[in-house]
Amino acid sequence: MSPLKPQDIAVALQLLITPGATYAALSAATGLSQGEVHNAVRRLRGARLVLAGASLVHRAALLEFLGSGVAYAFPAEAGAESRGVPTAHSAGELAAEFGGSDPLVWPSVAGSVRGASVMPLYAAAPATAARNPELYELLALVDAVRLGRARERTRAKQLLRERIMSASSVVAAV
Repeated sequence: MSPLKPQDIAVALQLLITPGATYAALSAATGLSQGEVHNAVRRLRGARLVLAGASLVHRAALLEFLGSGVAYAFPAEAGAESRGVPTAHSAGELAAEFGGSDPLVWPSVAGSVRGASVMPLYAAAPATAARNPELYELLALVDAVRLGRARERTRAKQLLRERIMSASSVVAAV
């Protein structure tokens, strides 16, 4: 069994959003190659975050990992100021709740916000903001868990629970 890679989180989240997705559809949605998506699903099965043989996300296990393990498995730190795509408390619902002070961004020339740079879980993540807003929202919440302050982490975990536990649970045909 291979250890999880950061991009595997994006694949698991996309499987929640589009449970019947093929590898090609997952590839298009995440910006990863079909081979990378196939390998990610294999690793997710090995980690028991996706059920073997079904490609159905084990929602409770994923939620537990995102709430308690992702910050340790894939730590993040705010770096130098950069132009980029807002993430963590600077994006989506968290931005509305916690304001725009001290913005965090995924570095990107296509970004419109200046703030402390944060390396995203995978290189194609900044492009998801325009291409796949639902995945972008979930990835930003994961970043809030990875590097937010206590209030932000707590609220991000609540929002992740709402999104993950309400996701449809159809077996994917990958």
